[in-house]
Amino acid sequence: MAEPPRLPATTPTGECVFCAIASGRAPAAFVHEDDEFVAIVDLRPVTTGHLLVLPRPHHPDLASLPAAAGARMFTIAHELAAAVRRTDLRCEAINLFLADGEAAGQEIPHVHLHVIPRFPGDGFVLSADWRVRSREELAEVAAKVRAAR
Repeated sequence: MAEPPRLPATTPTGECVFCAIASGRAPAAFVHEDDEFVAIVDLRPVTTGHLLVLPRPHHPDLASLPAAAGARMFTIAHELAAAVRRTDLRCEAINLFLADGEAAGQEIPHVHLHVIPRFPGDGFVLSADWRVRSREELAEVAAKVRAAR
């Protein structure tokens, strides 16, 4: 199966597409709006009910998002996940997914959090080398991360 075409990251005028949506200059189906965040129905959903939570101000990646705003983004996603479960949409589970950077699959350089309703056979797969690592390797990785904090 061919990969779907990438969505444009900018409007025809060169504006970040998520900034245009957050400001009301581009259309979207909103499920949440406040002073700091909006949440919309994804234009190209993994499953029906797939939502995106995005900050109104432009933050290209997670590192540029203030920690308090990141916490608020996850709080909104948590509330929306519960709301999706209360609908009649097919939803046996939820994935919260944040792709931080192009190598992680981020297509639009404006940080956003996916709320994805899940059910068996929905077609969404994360593939990786899931083999168990040695305790020594885990300790080495942990030491590197602790040192970088």
